Amino acid sequence: MERKINEFFRKWKNDIIRKPMILYGPKQIGKTFSAIEFGKKEYKNVVYFNTDNNIELIELFTKEKSIEKIILNLSLNIGETILKDDTLIILDNVNNIEIVKGLKLFGSDHSKYHIIAITSRKENLTDFKGEELQFKGMSTMDFEEYLWAHDEKNLAELIKESYTKRKTCPFHKVALELFWNYLVTGGMPEVIDAEISGKSAYEIDAIKQKIIDVYKKEVSISKNLIDIPRGLEVIDSIPEQLKKENKKFQYGVIGQGKRAKEYESCIKNLVNNQIVYRCSKLKDVKSPLSSCKEKDSFKLYMIDTGLLYTMLHLNYKKVYSDENIKETLYENYIAKSLVENGYSLYYYQSDGKAEVNFVVQNRMGQILPIEITTKTNSKAKSLSVFMKKFTVPLAFRITENNFSTKKDIRYIPIYAIFCIDNTKF
Repeated sequence: MERKINEFFRKWKNDIIRKPMILYGPKQIGKTFSAIEFGKKEYKNVVYFNTDNNIELIELFTKEKSIEKIILNLSLNIGETILKDDTLIILDNVNNIEIVKGLKLFGSDHSKYHIIAITSRKENLTDFKGEELQFKGMSTMDFEEYLWAHDEKNLAELIKESYTKRKTCPFHKVALELFWNYLVTGGMPEVIDAEISGKSAYEIDAIKQKIIDVYKKEVSISKNLIDIPRGLEVIDSIPEQLKKENKKFQYGVIGQGKRAKEYESCIKNLVNNQIVYRCSKLKDVKSPLSSCKEKDSFKLYMIDTGLLYTMLHLNYKKVYSDENIKETLYENYIAKSLVENGYSLYYYQSDGKAEVNFVVQNRMGQILPIEITTKTNSKAKSLSVFMKKFTVPLAFRITENNFSTKKDIRYIPIYAIFCIDNTKF
């Protein structure tokens, strides 16, 4: 399946000051597969090393300080010649700092060896930092990539054109129906592949449950042992947290007598490693938004709506008939899409409890309020009050209707969230 990361790979390959790449992102999103497929298409050969508990590789990168000696030993290890500019070297599951230190040799000497190192733990980047390396994040498949996988590239282009030119989409109903399928399938490549292959709903749910178990296993490698059961409790509570009318994370949902101080560390770990996404409440709205967040008031979202669908034990009929469930999935989808597009997540709630679902700020410093409207939840006043109070010139309402604009509010179909990039609105 074609991924957006491929365009970045190509630019990286042809960069005259190319450095070893650290490709990071959650497990099961296709990092390794995408790198290998790119290598097969663009290089004479690909050599792959799994560094997880690989003592031999760790010792090699620890002891050797010569690029040529490292390459020679890697070639002997894999039994294949590594060619300058013609071989892609992939180091998977990189969590050891000594291996990264060895990679920095290749970045400080304008080496002609092409290396992609892959890690699923974003917290590693704090230790891995260095100007000798290039970092690139990757996430689940968004709706545009889902359309590509279903041979609907023309529809994806029409959606982007409608968003850019602020005109109605001629195939709105088709796009909405495909989006509903994506909503329950989610963006995990293995799940989308199973859907395209015609697997049953039960088989697809089994795949998603396996992925959920993988993420729970990630929690078990926490350095603080007490955070392991607490992290699992947090993950298991998220479906119930998001079903509530007030979706603010409440420790009482986990269990009676649970306190914020007990869970602060494990939630931070879950967020840092992109197992969940945090959306912080704003106490004020001014630039930068990061200076206005309330530390103890936040929502947590799953990184994939398909996984949330399975955790909620839903079926298609329930999603289509229950507007509250649909809004829960919509809100989670918008959250994960905004994060994937480079935004930090915030929400605003006035003293009168009027709420704007999301408030984001792009790289140009522009602030954008985003509100979800459904058949049972119009929220007509919340957004208008927010715009007047904070003098915000533009807002988005996310709906099931086609593109339109009324005064300073743009109405964006739910399927077009992937168009909201981080440079301009």
